[in-house]
Amino acid sequence: MSRTTLQGMSEAPGPAVPGREQPLAPVTISVVIPVYNEEPNVVELHDRLAGVLGAEAEFIFVDDGSTDGTHARLAELAMLDPRMRVICFRRNFGQTAALAAGIDHARGELIVPMDGDLQNDPRDIPRLLAKLDEGYDVVSGWRRKRQDPLHRRIPSQVANRLISAISGVRLHDYGCSLKAYRRDVLADVRLYGEMHRFVPIYASWQGARVAEIPVDHHPRTRGKSNYGIERTFKVVLDLIVVKFLSSYSTKPIYVFGGFGMLSLTLAFLLGCVTLYLKLAHIRDFVATPLPLLVAMLALVGFLAILMGLVAELMVRTYYESQGKRTYAIRDIEGFR
Repeated sequence: MSRTTLQGMSEAPGPAVPGREQPLAPVTISVVIPVYNEEPNVVELHDRLAGVLGAEAEFIFVDDGSTDGTHARLAELAMLDPRMRVICFRRNFGQTAALAAGIDHARGELIVPMDGDLQNDPRDIPRLLAKLDEGYDVVSGWRRKRQDPLHRRIPSQVANRLISAISGVRLHDYGCSLKAYRRDVLADVRLYGEMHRFVPIYASWQGARVAEIPVDHHPRTRGKSNYGIERTFKVVLDLIVVKFLSSYSTKPIYVFGGFGMLSLTLAFLLGCVTLYLKLAHIRDFVATPLPLLVAMLALVGFLAILMGLVAELMVRTYYESQGKRTYAIRDIEGFR
């Protein structure tokens, strides 16, 4: 991001006048905002964005199947401002799907996702972009003074520390939607389930340089939060997926095979104990459940190893059928 572009942000033009043709500048910044039932907030959010970013930006609002008047308000804004783009889902697919749709349709080289509830401050966007200028590929916002109830902050702090410890990507606030990415680090990122909070981890796997800066956070004054305590349990389950993908996505046999070998080892040890009890006339086979347990563990062990082999075949099919590589190259020099 050049200094010239950052200076141009303070000279943001107002909304387009209906009936007047205005030339569109090349888009370098795409702000992606998933919204769900945010009718009271979208107009003010657009006005705040328009006051910070100039003609080099586009605002992509993704209506995640809202049941109120959100889409009508967004359609009105799109008619007035040529920078506005609106994607409307047929039904509610969740924040991750909405973010993925916004990224897929973004035209800018820099992508900035944020929430649509006015808790993120658009005035922090130039600071995120300035940090990208220092050589980073991902800049994550940190809500140091988070304006949410205590029952939401405490589970979030525990989850953030757990995610940082397991993933190796040290961030204070994975739940903050306000981030900035270079487009190329998102090229191979595919989002599923509720995995949007882990995008910096996916990008880091591709060799992206990740930074974090404090950002402002405002209390919600209008509308209703769409998140509950069940989100904490989803984070734990998603974290298991992240750990599996980070460590074993190209070698699943180590997981299934390891579990299988553990089961077979336990089956062998219990079998020896069962045989000893029989030969020592301490307990007959029919008088103890150990033989059944040995058979079950042996069966589970063999099935786990077979599942690992099938998973290995699937991984190879995935990479080879699509011409994908198991590595990522940042730069190549000296080749002629």
